[in-house]
Amino acid sequence: MTIPAITQKLLAAKQIQGLSFTDLEKILGRDEVWIAALFYRQASASEDEASKLVEALGLGPDVASELTEYPLKGLGPVVPTDPLIYRFYEIMQVYGMPLKEVIQEKFGDGIMSAIDFTMDVEKETDPKGDRVKLTMSGKFLPYKKW
Repeated sequence: MTIPAITQKLLAAKQIQGLSFTDLEKILGRDEVWIAALFYRQASASEDEASKLVEALGLGPDVASELTEYPLKGLGPVVPTDPLIYRFYEIMQVYGMPLKEVIQEKFGDGIMSAIDFTMDVEKETDPKGDRVKLTMSGKFLPYKKW
């Protein structure tokens, strides 16, 4: 996967400034996952959000301008090669159809929106090894009949 130049610049500036996505969440008033998506150009910022971000990162207006442009969404190959990202692919291979069945049983024939959507990442401390807790919330969109 090729990482966009702006993403590399944003990540380097974040590291230089000693900031985390949680720190940026407090500055921008947006969720840390959304901010990370912005870094990878999977979201677009308002002028105000872009201005606050580049100020916090010590970057120039050229970066702010690029962050307000509409992004081309979807990164990397169809089958991801990064081990962490591949686990999500693997989860969907194993649990995708079962999840679909359960969602349709509860909601009917439709999909979960990835547009009207939020995601939260939490760390759960466990004596057997820390755990990653993901909470995804997407609006249910029933298929239209015509």
